[in-house]
Amino acid sequence: MTAERTESTVPSSGGQQREFGGTSVSVATPRETAGGLTFPAGRRPVARPPSGLPLLAVDGGAALLAVLVITGGTTPGRPLMAAALALAVAWLNTRARLYRPPAVPAVLDELPAVCGRIVLGWCVLGAGVAAHSPDQALTAHELALGCALQSAAACVGRGTVHWHRRRALVRRPSTALVVGPAAGAQRVAAAFLRHPGCGIRPVGVVADQGGQTDGLPVLTTAEEVRRAALQNGVRCVLVVGSHTRTERAPLLRTLEDGGCALWEVDAESPSYDRDGSTELLAGFACRRLELTRRQETLGKRLVDIVVSGTLLLLVSPLLLVCAVVLRLSDGPGVVFRQERIGRDGLPFTLLKFRTHRPADAHEAATRWSVANEQEMGWFCRFLRRTSLDELLQLWNVLRGDMSLVGPRPERPYFVAKFGQSYPGYAARHRMRTGITGLAQVTGLRGDTSIEDRARFDNAYIDNWSLWQDFCILVRTAAALVRPTGS
Repeated sequence: MTAERTESTVPSSGGQQREFGGTSVSVATPRETAGGLTFPAGRRPVARPPSGLPLLAVDGGAALLAVLVITGGTTPGRPLMAAALALAVAWLNTRARLYRPPAVPAVLDELPAVCGRIVLGWCVLGAGVAAHSPDQALTAHELALGCALQSAAACVGRGTVHWHRRRALVRRPSTALVVGPAAGAQRVAAAFLRHPGCGIRPVGVVADQGGQTDGLPVLTTAEEVRRAALQNGVRCVLVVGSHTRTERAPLLRTLEDGGCALWEVDAESPSYDRDGSTELLAGFACRRLELTRRQETLGKRLVDIVVSGTLLLLVSPLLLVCAVVLRLSDGPGVVFRQERIGRDGLPFTLLKFRTHRPADAHEAATRWSVANEQEMGWFCRFLRRTSLDELLQLWNVLRGDMSLVGPRPERPYFVAKFGQSYPGYAARHRMRTGITGLAQVTGLRGDTSIEDRARFDNAYIDNWSLWQDFCILVRTAAALVRPTGS
C-alpha cells in the first residue's frame, strides 16, 4: 500500500536537524512553540474575502428588471417568473464561483461567464413557461431582449460594485508581511509596493537572516514579528515559495489564527493549482492559503476516527496473530517506529510491523528501498505482499497523525531532497498524510516518478471531497484483494 519500505527502530528526533547535501534540513517545531510568537488574547481580527451579497443583489435586481420590462403589465405571474429566473441565474453563478470576488475585481474578466449563464437562465425560463402555459410562451424576440437587458443591467451593477472595491483597495490597503528567503521576499515586496492597486502594502520581511539592508526591514525574531504585526495592524501575509510554507508552518498558523489572510506567491514558476483559485497580483501567481481548513477536515476527521476505531477493533485478533508469528519467526522487535513528515511539515512517529532490519540509523533514514526481498523471512514477505504490515498505521489515524486517505508521508531526508528537486512537492503537506492516496491507487507505488506522485497528490488536495476519499478507499480495498506487494 505504501511507496516506502525502509524501516528503523530509531525513535523520533522531534525538532533535530539532519544534514542533506551540505545544508541543514529543519523539522518544524510543534505548533505551541512557534518561535515564541503570541498575540494578545483579545486580538482576533478576521480577514475575510469580500462578501458576495452585493453581487447577488445586483444579479437579482437585473433579473427582476428584465422580466418587468419584457412582460409589461399583461402577463400574470411576473413575480414568480422573476424569482425563478433570479434563482436559476444565482445557482449557475454560485457554481461558477462568481460570488467569490477576486482580490482585484474586474467586470470584463467575468463578462463572458455572467452573460452565458443569463442566456441559459432565460432558455430555462422560456421552456418552463411554454410547458406550463403554452398560450403565454415567450417569443424569440422577447427572449433575446430579456437576455440583453439583464446582461446589460448585471454588468453595469457588477462594474459599479467592483469599481468601489478597487477604490477601497487603493485608499485602504491591507498591510502585509512577506515571509521567505530575504532576497526573494524583498523582490516580491518591491513589486507589490509598485502596484498599489493590488490592495496589499508590505511593511516588513520575515527571514532567517537579515541579509541586505536595502528595502523593507528584515524581521528575524518572534518578538520583531509580533511587534511589527501589532504596530502596523498586519492583516495579510505573503508566503514566497512552497518551501517556506512547510518550513514556516508554525509561524504561519499563528499569524492566521491572529486574523491574517495568507497568500502563497509563486515568484519563480507557474502555479501547480488546478481548480481555478490562482489569482494574478503584481504579476505573480498567488493562491489563498487556509492552513486550518476547518470545514473540510471536520467531516474528514470524523470519518477517520469512526473507520479507524472500528477497523482496529475488528482486526485486533489478526494484529495479535501477526505479532506472535512475527516474533517467533523473526525474533524480537515486532513493531518499528520511524520519523515521517506530516501535515505542515510537522514530524510524527509512523508505526508498522517490522519486516526488515536496516544496518544502521543512517541506512534507515536515507536508503530509498530495502535490499533483495528474498533476504527476508517467509512471513515478512507475506506481510509486505498483502500490505498487512501497514495495519498498525490505523493507530496513527486514530491519534490524528495521519488520515485514511492523503499523500503518503516520507522521511525528513527525502522530504528535503524531493522538495528541492520537484516543484509542488512541498505543497503535499497542506493536508494530513494518509495510509493510501490517489497516487497509490493510480499505480504510483514503489520506485515510480516522484514528480507524478506530487502532481497527483496536489490534484487530490485541490479537488478534495468525502466522495473522492470513499472512491480511493474502495479502489484500495479492491487492490488488496489481488495483492502484488509494494
